[in-house]
Amino acid sequence: MSLDAPARLPPQRRKGLSFGWLDAVLLACVLGAAGYFIWRTQTVLYYKWDWSTVWPWILRVDPKTGGWVPNAILLGLATTLRLAIWGILLAAIIGAIMGWARTSKRLLPRLISTSYVMLIRNIPPIVFVFVFVFFITSQILPSLGIADRAARLSPDMRWWLSVLFGPISRIENFLVGLICLSVFTGAYVTEIVRAGIESVPRSQIEAGNSLGLSRFDVLRDVVFPQALRNVIPPMSNQFIQMIKDSSLVSLVSVQELTFVAQDIQISTQRVFEVLLFVGLLYFMICWSLSLIFGRLERDATRVRG
Repeated sequence: MSLDAPARLPPQRRKGLSFGWLDAVLLACVLGAAGYFIWRTQTVLYYKWDWSTVWPWILRVDPKTGGWVPNAILLGLATTLRLAIWGILLAAIIGAIMGWARTSKRLLPRLISTSYVMLIRNIPPIVFVFVFVFFITSQILPSLGIADRAARLSPDMRWWLSVLFGPISRIENFLVGLICLSVFTGAYVTEIVRAGIESVPRSQIEAGNSLGLSRFDVLRDVVFPQALRNVIPPMSNQFIQMIKDSSLVSLVSVQELTFVAQDIQISTQRVFEVLLFVGLLYFMICWSLSLIFGRLERDATRVRG
């Protein structure tokens, strides 16, 4: 081997999953806690587990067609997903506008955006939901007549509205919950966007200015494309958080998953089975999304690298 030849590094091993003694101890603690919980419910509370009461609320037989159709739990889950998807889109729009205003040189936009963020982030979510929702439902929505207008649409349009926003008869409740979640989450998205904009090096902005670009062009062509790469990971986490935060609007009769679970546990008197099953649904959705977003983030990092 020549002394001038570059040294070859051994190929790096791909890190795999390892299971050590600490993992075994943690797993044993989790299993022990679950066993203790089951023992306490059976021997102390004299609770008799009956999971058969949960399954009929997932699927039911349609008396007209004789086929299986979604029941309350799946319908509530669909409403939760609709709230999360539409909510993060609206929150992203609010956050982009307010995030830009937070970095503006003008005083008025900064005051408005800062007041919005400070107000939302320093009020308990439950208080915000009750005040915001009851103000909208009592003052604004009745004058719009959304439900009446939706009922007069063609059958095809009503079908699309039911797919996108849920049953037409409850569309006003859905919109109220959607606006509430969007405004609430928009405050946190605002800070994500602000941090993303401020993460762009000042030299990039100065280079855009030296080319004669206007402030809007610099913001559109230089700042936002670079900031977007930095805000995607926290935005994916915020989407997962919104799925969990959607349970807040169950307090104002929006029939999402938590609201449906409360109705089912009251009608069946099976508290642990219903709540554990619904909690498992939340966990499976959020955990699956975290794995998907983590994989996409790693792939994006590898491409940029």
